[in-house]
Amino acid sequence: MALVVCLKTVTELRGKGDRIAKVSFRGLSFYSRVLENCEDEARFEEAFRWPVASKVDGNEMLEIHIYNYSKVFTNRLIGTFRMVLQKVVEEGHLEVSDTLIDDNNTAIQTSISIEIWYQPMDGSVRGWSDGEFLDVPDDRDGMFQFETESLLSSHSHSSGTPPGRSSHGIPTFRKAGKGVFSAMKIGKVRSHKKGDDPAILETEDLDRKAMRLGGGLDPDTISLASVTAVTTNVSNKRSKPDIKMEPSAGRPVDYQISVTVIEARQLVGLNMDPVVCVEIGEEKKYTSMKESTNCPYYNEYFVFDFHVPPDVMFDKILKLSVIHSKNLLRSGTLVGNFKLDVGTVYSQSEHQFYHKWAMLSDPDDITAGCKGYVKCDIAVVGKGDNIKTPHKASETDEDDIEGNLLLPEGIPSERQWARFYVRIYRAEGLPKMNTSIMANVKKAFIGENRDLVDPYVQVQFAGQKGKTSVQKSSYEPIWNEQVIFTEMFPPLCKRMKVQIRDSDKVNDVAIGTHFIDLRKISNDGDKGFLPTLGPAWVNMYGSTRNYTLMDEHQDLNEGLGEGVSFRARLLISVAVEILDTTSSEIMSSTEVQVEPVSNISESATGKVEEFFLFGSFLEATMIDRKIGDKPINFEVTIGNYGNQIDGVSKPVAGRKKKKDGVGESDEEESELIQNSSDEEAEDDGDLVSVSTSPPMKPVITDRNYFHLPYFEKKPCIYIKSWWQDQRRRLYNSNVMDKIADKLEEGLNDVQEIIKTEKAFPERRLRGVLEELSTGCSRFVTLANKDQNLAGRTKLDQERLKSCMREMESMGQQAKTIRSQVKRNTVRDKLKLALNFLQRLRFLADEPQHSIPDVFVWMMSNNKRIAYARIPSKDILYSIVDEERGKDCGKVKAVFLRLPGKKGFGPAGWTVQAKLEMYLWLGLNKQRKDFLSGLPSGFEENKAVKGTGLQVVPPISLVYNMKQVFQLRAHMYQARSLFAADSSGLSDPFARVFFSTHSQVTEVLSETLCPTWDQLLVFDNVELYGEATELRDDPPIIVIEIYDQDTVGKAEFIGRTFAKPLSKMVDEHYGPPRFPPQLEYYQIYRGNCPAGELLAAFELLQIGPAGRTELPPIDGPTDVDRGPILPVPLGIRPVLSRYRIEVLFWGLRDLKRINLAQVDRPRVDIECAGKGIQSALIQNYKKNPNFSTLVKWFEVDLPENELLHPPLNIRVVDCRAFGRYTLVGSHAVTSLRKFIYTSPDKRANNWAHTGDIVVNIDSEPNIKKMETVVKLDATSDAVVKIDVNEDEKEKEKKKKKKKKGEEVEEEEPDESMLDWWSKYFASIETMMETLRAQEAAWAEAEEREDMEIAAENAEIKGDDSHVKGTKPKEKTKSKSSKDKKKNHGSDGTEKKVPKPRVDELMVYNKELESEFDHFEDWLHTFNLYRGKAVDDDDHNMVDDDRIVGRFKGSLCMYKLPLSDEITREAGFDPNMGMFQSIPHNDPINVLVRVYVVRATDLHPADINGKADPYIVIKLGKSEIKDKENYISKQLNPVFGKSFDIEATFPMESMLTVSVYDWDLVGTDDLIGETKIDLENRYYSKHRATCGIASNYSLHGYNVWRDPQKPTQLLAKLCKEGKLDGPHYSPGGKVKVSNRIFLGPTEIEDENGLKKPTEEHLALTVLKHWEEIPRVGCKLVPEHVETRPLLNLDKPGIEQGRIEMWVDMFPMDGPAPGPAIDISPRKPKKYELRVIIWNTDEVILEDDDYFTGEKSSDIFVRGWLKGQQEDKQDTDVHYHSLTGEGNFNWRFVFPFDYLMAEEKIVISKKESLFSWDETEYKIPARLTLQVWDADHFSADDFLGAIELDLNRFPRGAKTAKQCSIDMVLNEQELPTISIFKQKRVKGWWPFVARDENDELELTGKVEAELHLLTAEEAEKNPVGLGRKEPDPLEKPNRPDTTFLWFLSPLKAIRYLVCNRYKWLIIKIILALLLLIMVGLFLYSMPGYLVKKLLGA
Repeated sequence: MALVVCLKTVTELRGKGDRIAKVSFRGLSFYSRVLENCEDEARFEEAFRWPVASKVDGNEMLEIHIYNYSKVFTNRLIGTFRMVLQKVVEEGHLEVSDTLIDDNNTAIQTSISIEIWYQPMDGSVRGWSDGEFLDVPDDRDGMFQFETESLLSSHSHSSGTPPGRSSHGIPTFRKAGKGVFSAMKIGKVRSHKKGDDPAILETEDLDRKAMRLGGGLDPDTISLASVTAVTTNVSNKRSKPDIKMEPSAGRPVDYQISVTVIEARQLVGLNMDPVVCVEIGEEKKYTSMKESTNCPYYNEYFVFDFHVPPDVMFDKILKLSVIHSKNLLRSGTLVGNFKLDVGTVYSQSEHQFYHKWAMLSDPDDITAGCKGYVKCDIAVVGKGDNIKTPHKASETDEDDIEGNLLLPEGIPSERQWARFYVRIYRAEGLPKMNTSIMANVKKAFIGENRDLVDPYVQVQFAGQKGKTSVQKSSYEPIWNEQVIFTEMFPPLCKRMKVQIRDSDKVNDVAIGTHFIDLRKISNDGDKGFLPTLGPAWVNMYGSTRNYTLMDEHQDLNEGLGEGVSFRARLLISVAVEILDTTSSEIMSSTEVQVEPVSNISESATGKVEEFFLFGSFLEATMIDRKIGDKPINFEVTIGNYGNQIDGVSKPVAGRKKKKDGVGESDEEESELIQNSSDEEAEDDGDLVSVSTSPPMKPVITDRNYFHLPYFEKKPCIYIKSWWQDQRRRLYNSNVMDKIADKLEEGLNDVQEIIKTEKAFPERRLRGVLEELSTGCSRFVTLANKDQNLAGRTKLDQERLKSCMREMESMGQQAKTIRSQVKRNTVRDKLKLALNFLQRLRFLADEPQHSIPDVFVWMMSNNKRIAYARIPSKDILYSIVDEERGKDCGKVKAVFLRLPGKKGFGPAGWTVQAKLEMYLWLGLNKQRKDFLSGLPSGFEENKAVKGTGLQVVPPISLVYNMKQVFQLRAHMYQARSLFAADSSGLSDPFARVFFSTHSQVTEVLSETLCPTWDQLLVFDNVELYGEATELRDDPPIIVIEIYDQDTVGKAEFIGRTFAKPLSKMVDEHYGPPRFPPQLEYYQIYRGNCPAGELLAAFELLQIGPAGRTELPPIDGPTDVDRGPILPVPLGIRPVLSRYRIEVLFWGLRDLKRINLAQVDRPRVDIECAGKGIQSALIQNYKKNPNFSTLVKWFEVDLPENELLHPPLNIRVVDCRAFGRYTLVGSHAVTSLRKFIYTSPDKRANNWAHTGDIVVNIDSEPNIKKMETVVKLDATSDAVVKIDVNEDEKEKEKKKKKKKKGEEVEEEEPDESMLDWWSKYFASIETMMETLRAQEAAWAEAEEREDMEIAAENAEIKGDDSHVKGTKPKEKTKSKSSKDKKKNHGSDGTEKKVPKPRVDELMVYNKELESEFDHFEDWLHTFNLYRGKAVDDDDHNMVDDDRIVGRFKGSLCMYKLPLSDEITREAGFDPNMGMFQSIPHNDPINVLVRVYVVRATDLHPADINGKADPYIVIKLGKSEIKDKENYISKQLNPVFGKSFDIEATFPMESMLTVSVYDWDLVGTDDLIGETKIDLENRYYSKHRATCGIASNYSLHGYNVWRDPQKPTQLLAKLCKEGKLDGPHYSPGGKVKVSNRIFLGPTEIEDENGLKKPTEEHLALTVLKHWEEIPRVGCKLVPEHVETRPLLNLDKPGIEQGRIEMWVDMFPMDGPAPGPAIDISPRKPKKYELRVIIWNTDEVILEDDDYFTGEKSSDIFVRGWLKGQQEDKQDTDVHYHSLTGEGNFNWRFVFPFDYLMAEEKIVISKKESLFSWDETEYKIPARLTLQVWDADHFSADDFLGAIELDLNRFPRGAKTAKQCSIDMVLNEQELPTISIFKQKRVKGWWPFVARDENDELELTGKVEAELHLLTAEEAEKNPVGLGRKEPDPLEKPNRPDTTFLWFLSPLKAIRYLVCNRYKWLIIKIILALLLLIMVGLFLYSMPGYLVKKLLGA
C-alpha cells in the first residue's frame, strides 16, 4: 500500500540558481537532489514513495515546496504546490500541471508538473495496468513474500536523504525492475492459500472475518473474544468503547506489612546499646535493647496493618533506624537509618525481601559512609497475595553482607549521595478557594475584592517535606524557588509528591496534587540518564470547581482517585546532581533546603499556540432516571477554558479574563454569538467559545433510563484555548499506545485461541510479533522528526533517545522471537510478548504534560451530576495517521460516571449516561478538517449568518440522511452470573439498548445460568448518516443484565457491549456473513468479570419495500411460552444426545437455614432443562451420605463443547407438609473436565509390550546435583539405591567447610539420631532442591537471552542449539556450583559426605495443592447462598456465602457408548462409569495429628508477641492444649501429636487452630487451617499414612503404618486387578509387566540380617505412578506447611503451621505408638574460659604525678548477654606496657540446641511478666578489655566476638596475633569449640577509631574449654582463682599494687628506680634556693652591724 509521487519538472523559474524541492505527505518529507545552475527550467525527474499503513483519506494533502538552494544561508522559498488527494484516491493515477503559490497564497508564474500513483490495500482503486507502468507480475500467491518490515524500512528515510540517492533505493522508476512494485502491491494482502501467516491479513479482512467468525464453515469457530469482537475497529469512524467502568484507584484495601529484624552488624560506635526502630508512615515499633554490643541479635517480628488505597500504601516510607542508648528519659542518639518505600518491596518477586542486609547511613552526616547493617525480612501482603516464605532452615550459612544487600535488583550496592532539586516557578489557573459567602464577608471587612487564595507548594520525597514560601492572594502565583532534598541515589522511593496548598489560618487544604514517578524521568541503562524533568507545566486535577464550604471530593485534591476537574497547572523542573562526598565544602546534613532561583523565560516551555477543540453530541441515552426530569445539558472544558464558573476565554498573554457570572446561562451566550459582528467572526480571532449544549428535557426510554431527543439535530460545542505547543510528546506517546493496543488485541486473540484450543495459535502470534516489529520501526521513523522544537527539555531529548533505542531493540527481539515461535513454545513466547506490552505501556506514559485533559460534565438544573474524563492525547489531531489520537475525529461511546467516592461500589456500576460523542482537538490553523470524521450526511447550522463563514464552526449539525433498520438480538443464554438474591441465586433478565430503544428478555427465576433462547426484534430503528458507513460501522449495542426483585427496583448484575452484523438492502442474506454465529461476550460489573453472555446480533436495513424483504422470522413455536420468539434455527447450536452420570456421595457441613437445622436434604441436578434428583437423606445428623450412589439422565447438548450450558447443583431441604427450602446451589460452569474418555486408548499400547525393567536410578530427583553415576546392570542394585541416596546426602555442610580443614566427619551414632535429625536433613534437601530449580530456571532464561542475542547478532544458531541440548543434570550442578561460589565459599568445592540420615518430604505448601486436592475421583462442590459481595477481588471465594459442600462426581459421554466397556469382567451396570468405588457407609478411623511448629504468627499481644497453643477440632471432639502454651513466641516449636477417634462421614473436617493464651479475658484466635480428611482417606493417592523412604524395624525411622509394604502392595494390586506382585530371587519383583529391583535384607535391633521382601515392595510403592493404567503417585512420608487464616482478616495469612496427619481404620490392625517428635531439649554445657594474659593493650590514663601513659586493665566476658552473665577479672593496675597478667577463670553454664546452633535462655521479659520467655540466640562469646577508673565510668578499650561454631584458631604467640584475624575472618580456617572441646591461643581486641576504621587495641591470651554438664559435675572448678582447681596468682610487676595499701613501697620504687636523678637535682636546687634566701634575709643586719661598727 503506497503513494508514489514522480516530480518531473518545474518551469518558468526566475533568475539562475541551484534549486531543490521538498515533497511532504503525512508529515514525512523527502528532499530532491540539488539541481545546480538551473535557469528557467528544473528537470527533477525523481520519484518519492510513501508506504502507507492506513487508507489515504480523500481530503489529505500533498505539499511540494520549491526552494533556491544555498550552501551557506537558509534556502529561500520560491513557491508551494498543495493538492488534495481526493481525485488520486478515486482514480489511482493522475498527471498534474499547475502553478505554484507564494507565501501570501497568490499564484505566481512558475509551474510544476507531477505524476501520482496510489495503490490501496484492498484494491478498491483500479490497479495499474501493466502496460501503462512497468511490468507488474500478478502473483497473488506471493512469490515475493517480502517481509513487510524490510519493505518499510528500506524506504523509511529521514528527511535528509532522498530515496534517489540511497544505497538501496531506486534512482528513478524508469530503470526499476519488477520486484519493487510487486512487493509494494502485496504490502499486506497476503494470500490465504499459503499455509503460514494468515495473520497479516488486511485489517478490514480480519474484521470481516471476526464478524462472520469463519463464515459458519465449522461450528467450532466460535470465539470467546467478545471484547475484541466489539473492539476490532472496522471502519475508521468509530472508536472502541471501554468496557470496565468503576475507578479502581482510591478505594481502600487491606495490607499487612511484616518486618523481621534479625540482627545488626558492624554498627559504628563504641560499646553501644542499640535498639532498632521500624517506622512505616506514622507508626513506630521498637525492638528490645541489647547492651554493650556492636552486633546485636534480635530476631524480632513486627506486623503493621493498614486499610488504605494502594497508591497511599505504596508511597508510605518504611524506615529502619538504629538508635543508641534509648531509655525512658532520653530518646537516644541515631546511629544511622535506611529508607525505602513500600512500593519497592511490593514490586519484588513474592512481594518481599528475605534475609537481606539494609545499609545504614547517617542523615546528618552524609560524608560519613556506612554506619552498619541491619539484617531483616520485609514482606507486604495485600488481600489475596500469598507469600511463599523461603523455608526457615537453620541460618548456618556465613552471611555475605555485600552480596545480600537489601536493594532491588539492578541497583548498585554502592549507592552515592545526591541532591534532588525541585524547582517551582509559577502556577496558573488556580481555583478560587473560598466560597462566595466568605468572599463577601472579606470584601465587607477589607473593602477590596482580592484573589482569595494564598498558595504555596509542598514537595514530599523519601519521607521528607519541603515547602516554598506562601504567595499571598494570588491566582497566578510566581515563586521561583527550589526545594533541595539530599538522598541516596538511586533512591528506593519511587514517587515525588508535589502539591499546591492553600495556606489558611485554620487548616491548609490541598488545591491539587501531582506525583512524579522517578522511573519515568530517568533511565538506568548504560546509555541512561539521571532523573530530569522540565521545565514543564504539570496539570493538576481534583474536585469540581464549584465552591462550597465543605468539599465532598477533597480526597481527589490529595491525589486519591481520579480527578474530576482541572485544578491548576504548575511549572516545575527536577534535576539531580550526584555529590562528591569527599569534597570539603559540602553540606553534610540531609535537611531539606529552600532557595530562590532565577526566573525562566516564557518560551522555555514551548511556543504558545492556539488550539481548537470541537465536539458534537450525536446521542445521549441511558440517562439514569434518578436524576429527575429537569432540563439536562452538557459542559465540555479543557483546562479552565470553557468552564462556566471561573473559566478563561483568552490566553494569558492578554491577561484579559472572561469572568462569567456563575449563573450565566447559555441563552445569553448564544445571543452574544449572534450579535457579534461579521468581521469579528471572519477574523476568527475573537470567536466566542461555546462550551455547553443547550438544556433539553429528557424523554423516557424505559423504567430505568431517559434519553435526550437529539434526533436529526445534534448540538455541538467548540472551545479555543492557548497552550504551549508540545504536541510531539503526545504524538510519540500515541504512536506507542497504538502499537501497544494492537499488540494487546493480538495477544488477547492468541490467548483466546489457546483457551478454546483452536488451531494454529502460533501463526497468529507470529503475525502479532510481525506487526509489532513493523510498528517499532515505524515509530523510529516518525519520532525522528521535529527535534528542534521550542521548549524541548532535556527529558524530551533523553526520552526520545531511550524510547527509540528501546523500540528498536524491541522490534529486533520481536523479529527474533517470531522466528522462534513453534507449536510447543507458543506459551513461553506469549509471556515474552506480554512483557513487551508492559514495556510499551510504560514507555508510552509521558511524564511531562502538555495539554490538559478534556472533561465532559452532565448538568441537570445547573447541578453537576456525572462526568467523563478524556485524555487530550486521545483526541489530538495529526496529519500522520499513527500519531493521531485513537479517538480523534471518531465517534466514541462515552459513559459518564459519578465523581469521587460516589463512584465506588454499586453506584459506580450503573451508567449515569451514555453519550455518542465526536471530538477533535488540534491547532487552530489545522482546523479545516475538524468535521471530516463525522458520519456523513449532515448540514452545518452556524450561529452567525453572513458571508465568509468558512471558518466559523457550527453550533449544531442537522442530518438529512436517515436509514431505517430492524435489529434482531438473539439472546441465547448467560452463565456464571453473580448471585443477587439471598438464596444465592438470581432471577436474571437482560435489557438490550440500541440507540434510543430498549427491550427486555423474560425473567428466568432462580438461576445463575439462564437460557433465555429469545429473539428480540427492534423495529424501525432510525439511524442518521450514510448507509455504507452504517454497514461497516454500526453503533454499539449495550446489554445489561439485571436481577428481578419482587419488591423494589431490579438489581444490576453486569453489562457488556456488542456490535451488530449489518446487512444493507442490496445484500444477500446468506453465507458467508449470515446468519450470524453465537458468540460469548464477557460481562463486567465495575472492573470485575461477572459472567458471559452467549448471543448474536444482526442489523437489517429496511428498504422501500418495507419489512417483506427481510428474512422471515419463525413464528412463536412454543405454545406454553406465548408470544416469545425463540432464537431461529440457523443460529442456535447443533445438538447431540449426551448421557450425564452423577455420583452422589454425601453432603457436608450444611449450615442452618433460617435458624432451622437441615434434616432431610436432597440434591437436584439440572442441565439444559433436564435433570435428576438424588435419594433423600433421611437423617442428616446420623448419616449425611446418600444411599443410592449413581444415577444418570440424558440430555441434548450442543456438539461444540464451548457452548455446553452449565450444570446446576441444588440442595433442598424437605420439610414437613411437602415444603421445600433451598439450602444452597453450585453451578459447574465447564463440564469439560468431566467428559469421559475411554481408557482403552491408553491401555492398549501396554498390552503388547514385553516386561519393562524399571531402572530405579532414573528417579526424577532434582536433589542430586551431581551427574548420576550410572552403574552397569550386573552390579548389585543395593548400591544403586544407596548411591542415589548418598548423592543426595552429600550437600549438607559445604558452606561451613573452608579450605585448610581436615575434619573427620564421624558416622553419627544411630542412637543419637532422632526424628528431628531426619526433619532438618530433609529441610536442607528441600532448600537445595529449590536452589537447584532456581539455578536451572536462571540458566534457562540465560540461554534464551543468549539465543536471542545470538540471533540478533546473526551468529549461526548452531552452537546455541548444542548448548541447549546438554543434559539437564550437568547444567544444574554447574549453575548451582556457580551460585555457591558467588556466595563467598571461596570456590572450594570440597564435598564433605553428609551423615546418612533417612529423609522425608517437606512440602512448603499444603499437601492438597501437590495432589490436586485429592479429587482424583471424589469432587467437592461448594454450595453457595446469599448475595455475592461487592468487592474488588471476586476471584477470592467468599467464604461467608458457603453454606455446605456436596461431595460427588460427574461423568458425561456421547451416546451410544461402545460395548467394550460394559463387557469388561466385573462390570457393575448400577455403577455406570464409576466402577471400583468404595462404599460410603460410616467408618471409624483413628486420626493422629502431628504438629511440628508454627512460623511467623501474627502478634496477638500489645508487646508484639503471642503466647500460642494448639486447639484441634474434629466433629464434636475438641482437644485444647492450653496448659502447654509457649510464652512470647511467634515461631513456636510444638512438637506434639494428638489422637482423635472419628467417624466418617459425620466428622471429616479437621480444624487445627493456633490460639493466643491470655491471662485475663478470652483467648484470641491467631489463625486456623481446615483439612478435609475424607477426601484424603478415600483418595487413590493413599493419603492415610505417608510411605517412608526406607523400611526399618527400629530406631528413629521405624515403619509407622500398621500394614507392611508387602501387604500394601498386595492390596493395591488386588484393587487394581493387576497381575502380581511376583517376587523372584536376586532382588526382583514383578508387578503387571514392570520389574523392579531392590535390596533384600534387613537388620533387626540386634544387628542381625534377615531376608525380607519389604524393601522390594517399598520400591514398587515409591514408583507406583509408573504402573500402567492404575498407577498414581502415592503420598510419601511428609511434613506439610499450611497457611493459618483468620476470618477477621480474610485472605491474609496469619502465619504458617507445619504438620501432618495419619489415619488408621479402626477395623484394621492397630497402629503402633505415635512417633516422638517432642522438641529437642537443649543440652546443658559449661564453657570455661581462662584469661591468662593480655598484651599491647592501648594505654588510656595519664599519671597524676608524672604524666605517664598507663592503663588499669581488666577483661570482661559474657556468653548470653551482658545483663545475664557477664564476668570480670580482677584489675591489673598501672600497666605501663599494655601487658596484663590475670590467670582468671570465667565459667559460663548454658543450654544449647545442637541442631539449630542456638543457645536457649529463659528469662522474664520485665518485672511485670507473668512467666519466663524462651529466647534462642547464637552461641557467641564476647570478650572485652576495659580500663578501670575509680571515680568516673570505666573506659572501653576493645572487644572480640567469637562465634563458638566457627571462629579463627588463636595465634601461637602474641607476635603472630594480628588484626587480620578479624578483618579476613572469611578466608581463615575456622574451628568449632563443640568439636575441638579445648583450644588455647592469642586473639586480637579491636575497636573503631574516629574514621570508623577498625584498629587493634590489644591482644588476649585465652583458653576455652567446653564440657557437658555431666563432665563438669565430675570435674568442678572455681571461679576466678578460687578452689577447686585454683589457678596460681599472676606474677605482676610491683607497679600494679594500690597506692594507698603500701605507700612506702611505692615511694621507694619511684625514688629509686625512675626519678633518682631528678630528685637529686631538685634537692640541690632547693638547697641553693635556701642559701640565697638566708643570704638575703641576714644581709641587712650584717650591713647595719658593719656600718655602725657594732
